[in-house]
Amino acid sequence: MYIQIEEPTETISADAVKMWRISNSVGHGIVFLIIGVLIVCTEILNWYGWIGVVLYIIGGITILSAIYSILIEPVFLQKTWRYKIDPQFIQLKHGKWQTQHTLIPMEKVEYVRTEQGPIMRHYQLYKIEIGTTTSSHVIPAIASEQAKRLQAEIAIYAKIQDSQVGGGERA
Repeated sequence: MYIQIEEPTETISADAVKMWRISNSVGHGIVFLIIGVLIVCTEILNWYGWIGVVLYIIGGITILSAIYSILIEPVFLQKTWRYKIDPQFIQLKHGKWQTQHTLIPMEKVEYVRTEQGPIMRHYQLYKIEIGTTTSSHVIPAIASEQAKRLQAEIAIYAKIQDSQVGGGERA
C-alpha cells in the first residue's frame, strides 16, 4: 500500500558554516552595540537603577545566544540538512532532536527561485526557494553551479513555464 521513499542524501555546502557564522556575528554585533549604548545612557543620564540591571541581564542572555548561534548552530545545521530531488518529490530533512522531513510532490510546485545576499555572494552560495500553493520551502546554502542546475531540474520536473522560474536572482 505504501510506496518506499529513499531518505534524502544530498548535503548543503560546507561553506554554509562560515556564511552563517558571519551573518550571526553581524546580527549579534548590532544587538551588543545597542545594549552597550543603552547601558552608557543609563550611567550618563541617571536612569532608574533597575533599567541598568535589566540591560545587563539582557546582555548576558545575548552573550549566551551569540555563543550558541555563532559557534554551535551553524555546524549543527550543516551536518543535519539533507535534501533529495527526483521526478516525483522534493524531500527536505533537517534537525537532530526534532527532525523535520518535508515531502513536496512535484505536481504541487508552482515556482522555484534562487536568492543570494551579500554574504552568500562572497561564498558563491544560493538559497533555493520552492513555492507551492500554500507555502514556500527553502534549501539553504547551495553552491552556485549546483543551485542553477537544481533550479532548472525542479522546473523541468514540475513543468514550470519560464515566467515562473525565478531567473532574476534577488540580491
